[in-house]
Parts: sequence; C-alpha cells; structure tokens
Amino acid sequence: MASAKGNGVALVKNIIKFVGEGGGFDKLLEKVKVVSAGEGRCLVEMVVEERHLNKGGTLHGGFTATLIDSISTFALMTRGGGAPGVSVNMNINYLKPATEGEEILIDAQTKRAGRTLAFLEVDITKKNSGELVATGSHVKFIG
Repeated sequence: MASAKGNGVALVKNIIKFVGEGGGFDKLLEKVKVVSAGEGRCLVEMVVEERHLNKGGTLHGGFTATLIDSISTFALMTRGGGAPGVSVNMNINYLKPATEGEEILIDAQTKRAGRTLAFLEVDITKKNSGELVATGSHVKFIG
C-alpha cells in the first residue's frame, strides 16, 4: 500500500477497493470518489443512489452512519501508521435529507489523536448548495 503521508489519495482508494472486494455491506462504498486525503483528513464525494435510500426516499440513516464511520477512519489512517483503530463512540446529527441523484460531500478530519484515542469529525453536505445533511463525531481507540 502507498505511504499514508506520501499519497493519502492512493491509500484511501486502495482501502475502498480492499473493503469492497469482500462484498457485504462495505460494497456500498464502491461509488465513493476520493477528492483529497492526507494528514488526517479525507474528502470524498458520491451521488446518492436508490440503494442508499430508506423507505421515505431519502439517504438512509444507517448508511449515513456508515459513511461517517468509514470516511473518518480513512482520514485517521492518512496520519501515518495505517491502523484503523476500533470505534468507541459515534454521535450523529441528521439535519436535512438528501435524495436520489443528489451529490454529497463527506469531509472528515482528525481533530486530535493521542496515544490511545483519536477524535474525528465529519460533515456531510450537499455539493451544489453546501447545506448540511449530517454531522458526526467519532472516537476511536488506537492504542
């Protein structure tokens, strides 16, 4: 795999490919396009598809949680060392629905990483309007 500090974009693309090859739930990340990554940050974009929706026709809350979990983990991994850590806590605020065909941006950053815990934050926004769809915080054990 590529060096986390040298090429964060390549690292994240390789991770997405690796998790998607296993099939299952992580395969939903296959349409995520990496915009930038490195130094504890990761920005990706995607188009909301029918398979990402709940019965109400909007971005599924569980998939939103998966995006926050996964993309913040990728951001953490770009800091170096490559270890994904283990989730301790996630908090998500659902602010506005996203519907099929809308492009969304998922912007994750490592706020602080100590010896045993990492604190990450994520904003999911509509690409065209900049409206917040959801925000999330994620704590990971990295010891």
